[in-house]
Amino acid sequence: MSTDSSSDSSVDTVAEKTPLKLELKVDSPHPCLRHVVVTIPREEVQRYTREAFDEMVSDAQVPGFRAGRAPRKLVEKQFKDRISERVKSSLLMDSLSQVTDEAEFSAISEPDFDFESIELPEDGDFKYEFKVEVRPEFETPNWKGLKLVRPVEPITDNEVQKSIRGLLGRNCQPEAVDQPAEDGDLILLNAKFRHNGRVLSEMEEERVRLGKSLSFSDGVCEGFGEVMTGVREGEYRTAKVKISNEVQLEELRGQEVDAEFEVIEVSRKILPELTPSYLMDLGDFESVAEFEQFVRSSLERQVVYRQDQELRKQVVELLTGEAKWDLPPDLVRRQTRRELERKMLEMRRSGFDEETIRRLVNVLKQNLRSATESSLREHFILEQIAEDESIEADPQDYDAEIELIAEQSEMTPRRVRARLEKNGQMDALRNQIIERKVIGLITAAAEVEERPAPARGEDQEMFAVYHSVLGTKETDSIPEAKYDDKGPATEDEKK
Repeated sequence: MSTDSSSDSSVDTVAEKTPLKLELKVDSPHPCLRHVVVTIPREEVQRYTREAFDEMVSDAQVPGFRAGRAPRKLVEKQFKDRISERVKSSLLMDSLSQVTDEAEFSAISEPDFDFESIELPEDGDFKYEFKVEVRPEFETPNWKGLKLVRPVEPITDNEVQKSIRGLLGRNCQPEAVDQPAEDGDLILLNAKFRHNGRVLSEMEEERVRLGKSLSFSDGVCEGFGEVMTGVREGEYRTAKVKISNEVQLEELRGQEVDAEFEVIEVSRKILPELTPSYLMDLGDFESVAEFEQFVRSSLERQVVYRQDQELRKQVVELLTGEAKWDLPPDLVRRQTRRELERKMLEMRRSGFDEETIRRLVNVLKQNLRSATESSLREHFILEQIAEDESIEADPQDYDAEIELIAEQSEMTPRRVRARLEKNGQMDALRNQIIERKVIGLITAAAEVEERPAPARGEDQEMFAVYHSVLGTKETDSIPEAKYDDKGPATEDEKK
């Protein structure tokens, strides 16, 4: 609910329009919700009506009269309904603009009202009401001088080589084998998921890597590796999937459902040699050393990402201790996609591959309600600090983020920007930039102790797929890498 204003004296009289006289009543049924009643006196309705007719009379086309020559009363009678709609629209836009400027709350969504249901009365005041989600009011917590711990995580040559093997594996085509499946093999699967004999969903021709477990959008098959090791093409295996405690269907929260896997094909990847021609195909690398440095740089960004996440976690725990305000369920539900988009953008710009992102997103998805509530509290506090300190996202900040995403996705920055704008993800990028800046400001003013990072808890033996075991649309709404597809680019995106 934001508007632009201009102080340019050359702007026409629309910008200098006399402010509306209005009465504003604001109730707070919830810390994050305002119920607003706007009353516009009759004299203002009449003023807007006169101005609307004045504009129309000058060029109104009435049969039997030249344009602009018809008597005013005849114009008023013939165009009454059209003028009424125009006046209503103008009164709503202007009054909402004033509410935004004058009200003592910070809106985070558009007003919730039905334009068609609002009527401009024949007599009396014009009154309408709406609800709007707002940032809760609270005192900015003291963020200076916090005691934080930054995990130190050196990158070894072994880790670089392991990452190279993983990257080469993702970039080479698997070859079908007529052998029992081994750890690390790829299995093309069909699957059916049942509960008490009822089919919940079906998954068709999904290629997964054989590891310890298999993650879905709303559950995990922990025994996947044990069940599927040794399987051959054409065979079937059954296993259990543990459903998340936060799924929409309450009766299945935390329950186990039956999974039947049909093996269509077992395939294995043979890693290619790093020949000069292959290095050029990978990314115009002129030497193995240059390629290794690229991989090391990606690993370094991943370390920085993990450090930032750990520092962010500590900062948030210290600053949100008193932030106990409840959040409206509708707000939380609408913000789940924003949170997923923000996380995915952060991970892509930090050099994580899509397999790792799927795994981390599924973990987030399975705990999305509580994770989103926590993230909203974080966002409100960090946004308020950003306002207090006049922190904004500058054009060069967007350029830097887009450059990093482009580097990871093998596309031009121009094409990445076009896809982000097309898919409405620039707002998520903006929030990501602002929040990272605020965390950086807080960290710079903190007492930071460096300690060796503990062994990472993420399960590298888990493979993830975006499939809802329960077949619910909510869990299928994970934002894909829409700007990372290999489909044909538009002419503008190619530049």
